[in-house]
Amino acid sequence: MTAPPLANLINELTKLPGVGGKSAQRLAYYILKRTSAEAEALATAILEVKSKIFRCSVCNNMTDVEPCAICSDPRRDPAVLCVVEEAFNIPTIESTRDFKGVFHVLLGALSPLKGVGPHDIDVQGLVRRVQAGGVREVIIATNPNVEGEATALYIAQQLRPMDVKTTRLAFGLPVGGDLEYADQVTMAKALEGRREI
Repeated sequence: MTAPPLANLINELTKLPGVGGKSAQRLAYYILKRTSAEAEALATAILEVKSKIFRCSVCNNMTDVEPCAICSDPRRDPAVLCVVEEAFNIPTIESTRDFKGVFHVLLGALSPLKGVGPHDIDVQGLVRRVQAGGVREVIIATNPNVEGEATALYIAQQLRPMDVKTTRLAFGLPVGGDLEYADQVTMAKALEGRREI
């Protein structure tokens, strides 16, 4: 017997990815315990992100300026293009501080079972960027799952006729991990991606 406004909040929170009923309930009660000012700040932040954030016309990254900060950064190497599935993949790559190129966000991955085909993701935008010239290497950084692998193979096929180096991120054992906990696929990828030392 939850009050309708609280039940509505819980229902809306369950629509967030990774938030089940119990988590939504905990979040709703947490919000309820906060001051009105804190609840308004959260609501304002949500409304502001919806009204001020849009996709960069160059790379599809989420931004509030056109082009985005990465595309307009003169210290970046536009000849090295890293392809990711979603904009939320960019911070992970950026956190390494090793990548100095630019990005292209596909807006998803191929998934025939979910009805996502080549025309549902932005491979054509990537192809146009490469055809425009100046791209030396395309690094495919899609997820190491069935959809990501299929997407990587499709991109490689589309770029094959062009004069551009196409690479794929190496996958394998995590630093600090133990071999005994590695699954077959991870171990196979680690052996496949081995390098000379």
